[in-house]
Amino acid sequence: MKLTFHGAAGEVTGSAHIVTINGKNILLDCGLFQGKRKEAFEKNRNFLINPDTIDCMLLSHAHMDHSGNIPTLVKKGYNGKVYCTDATADLCQIMFRDSAHIQSRDIEYVNKKRLKQGQNPFEPLYTIEDADAACQHIEPRSYSKPFKIFDNVEVTFHDAGHILGSAFTEINFKENGQTKKLMFTGDIGRRDIPILKDPVVIKDIDYLITESTYGDRKHPPAEDVKGKLCELVNEICKTGGKLIIPAFSIGRTQLIVYMLNKLHTEGKISNLPVYVDSPLSSAATEIYSKHRECWDTKAIDFLIHGEKPFSFSGLHYTENVDESKSLNDISGPMIIISASGMCEAGRILHHLKNNLTDPKNIILVVGYMAQNTLGRKIAEQQKEIKIFGTVWPLNAKVEEIAALSAHADEFEMLDYFNQCGASHIEHVFCVHGEEDALQFFSGVLTDAGMKNAHIPAPGEVFEL
Repeated sequence: MKLTFHGAAGEVTGSAHIVTINGKNILLDCGLFQGKRKEAFEKNRNFLINPDTIDCMLLSHAHMDHSGNIPTLVKKGYNGKVYCTDATADLCQIMFRDSAHIQSRDIEYVNKKRLKQGQNPFEPLYTIEDADAACQHIEPRSYSKPFKIFDNVEVTFHDAGHILGSAFTEINFKENGQTKKLMFTGDIGRRDIPILKDPVVIKDIDYLITESTYGDRKHPPAEDVKGKLCELVNEICKTGGKLIIPAFSIGRTQLIVYMLNKLHTEGKISNLPVYVDSPLSSAATEIYSKHRECWDTKAIDFLIHGEKPFSFSGLHYTENVDESKSLNDISGPMIIISASGMCEAGRILHHLKNNLTDPKNIILVVGYMAQNTLGRKIAEQQKEIKIFGTVWPLNAKVEEIAALSAHADEFEMLDYFNQCGASHIEHVFCVHGEEDALQFFSGVLTDAGMKNAHIPAPGEVFEL
């Protein structure tokens, strides 16, 4: 077996790894790079994977840093299948189109400047038509049901508990007379998180490719989340301010809506307006409602007792740009949940621009913010924030609920791998993390009994 690492190697985003078994090349994920805009733009344009060499693709989940470059792969000639779970397939239908729309809009803005400077215009990575074409290659598969992709190579998707449809990819194969098992985590979810089931434990792993996003950190106890969220909502009710929540359209938005619903049902917060201002979030929420096979027992019980997890009095899903803009003219208290999660694009930029200068308002960070993103600068509470080329003073209060993260922390990941049987693992490859997290977590896994821990560099190849 050979492993080649193209993305999320030595960094967090752009997940893309090639596994070669019996001469067949299997691509694990094909994500977009995110972060410093110019740098990410160049990395995404300089697509290093030759589609002609890929025989099959396996997708862990629908987040853009794992799936967002699949339309590029297809546009450049890939003609094979993209296997993923049923829910991931549905989410990709809306995610790819949304990504194409954002690229088209951003490129239009950039090209106005380039043309004024006498430079050639850029083209988007892909169009909506390319996004639709990519979806034609998707082949959904159910959790826990093995399927053969080649002779002597069998794949099973297991629930990763990260977002709807997220999967651990188990590859069982026979090569050179030996039978081995490779596990690719994609992103590792957490136990006892509302809505989704807990991550499935996989035994007898020989080779492991694992994310390391929070490999050097510990999340606060999950039971603190509702109390903290309740506290912040009640605070803006007193100040008449706005609670602005940048949230990923898939996963985090539905979790926050679910928790606000619980607080509302329990009478712990006032019946104030809550706006989900993201067309993608609204579409994703419909898909969450559809795929009840992914829900945990508490979410099902909520439904059985007559409550709709993603709908309650005072909750509004905005339908158009005019309705989004009108939120600027409405006085608080109110809650606005909007995308993108790292504040790099979308309607959240307008809400931040219009609200971050007012000390009555609160900006709530509920997820990982990659280096050099606008979200990271806000999370670090930098005094001045540049949005749309204008610098604004950050006067709003910035709060963080790290326990809302959909990624397992160091201790949760270690506990998971101990349940899997860490000492059985011959080689582990730590990806999808910043340098400190990668270094620390690889040491943690070595101490846990894994025999060979590697931190791949971009383009590095390992023969096993």
